[in-house]
Amino acid sequence: MTNSRQVADSRQAAPDLSALGLPPADIRVYTALVGHPRTRAADVAEQCGLSAQQVSRALSRLTAAGLASRVPGRPARYLAAPPDLALGALAAERAAELREARAKIEELMEVHREASRFTHPAELVEVVTGTENIDSRVLRLQEEARTQIRGFDRPPYVKPPGANLGEEQRRLKAGIAYRVIYAQAAIAVPGRLRGDILASHGEKSRVRPTLPIKMVMADEKVAVIPISSSPHVVDAAYIIHASALLDALVTLFEAEWDRAVPITRALTGGDRDTATLLTLLASGQTDAGIARALGWSARTTQRRVQRLMTELNATTRFQAGMNAMARGLL
Repeated sequence: MTNSRQVADSRQAAPDLSALGLPPADIRVYTALVGHPRTRAADVAEQCGLSAQQVSRALSRLTAAGLASRVPGRPARYLAAPPDLALGALAAERAAELREARAKIEELMEVHREASRFTHPAELVEVVTGTENIDSRVLRLQEEARTQIRGFDRPPYVKPPGANLGEEQRRLKAGIAYRVIYAQAAIAVPGRLRGDILASHGEKSRVRPTLPIKMVMADEKVAVIPISSSPHVVDAAYIIHASALLDALVTLFEAEWDRAVPITRALTGGDRDTATLLTLLASGQTDAGIARALGWSARTTQRRVQRLMTELNATTRFQAGMNAMARGLL
């Protein structure tokens, strides 16, 4: 027979296992059995401070769930299943249910977003976090485009520059127009101009010294822009659907497009080198930037720039760009 101190200790020792979905009475009874194997129901009731009926029901539920078992013989005695097996399996089951619940929440959020686009026109901006999620939305945006893709291209990048070239070529073949404005910093990435931008046959490209934002836009339906203006990472983005805000972004793009310098693809061989150099000069690149972009040495870059400016009868880089455009070289 247990004394009052043992009863109090048993009640105090009962852990909170409610997160596993167990009723409070079952938790008290199971805890008592763990500490006192092969205990009679009457003793469990005294230890837990529960009625005989409460303990009987709790033991029935515990044995049915495999958390306890009846020991052969009389009087009836009960034994708790090992906690690591019994409760571990229960915890794993609850964790699986929570994962499934989170997946259902995401599905409901998609339904909510779709419905909100029509019922709440003012709430047409989503937030996406994580580079993988952002990349997935950009790919989906390209896939859903029906006429054209517009873009402001500037660092930083979710994926290495040029990683999207294959997808762009596929969409170009499907009749989707691409118009992209590159910032000076974008074409200064070593190998970017020749290996990616000029390699994209069909894309209409222009360059500006700087761009106000980084952006990808499909038709006049949706755009993706980073939330942060950090030059180092893109880890969160706005998804902007058809709205006055998207109309403003379309207007911004067209204004920047009119001021940007075209990147020509018409020239080949040595002329291609000249056109590439002219494009870099027109974008405002320094000699160091040109050297990085083309893989030239500082001395080769200076020599080629000076020779080109002499051929164009120009005393400044801006004048060289203007004279090149007048001659149809850009």
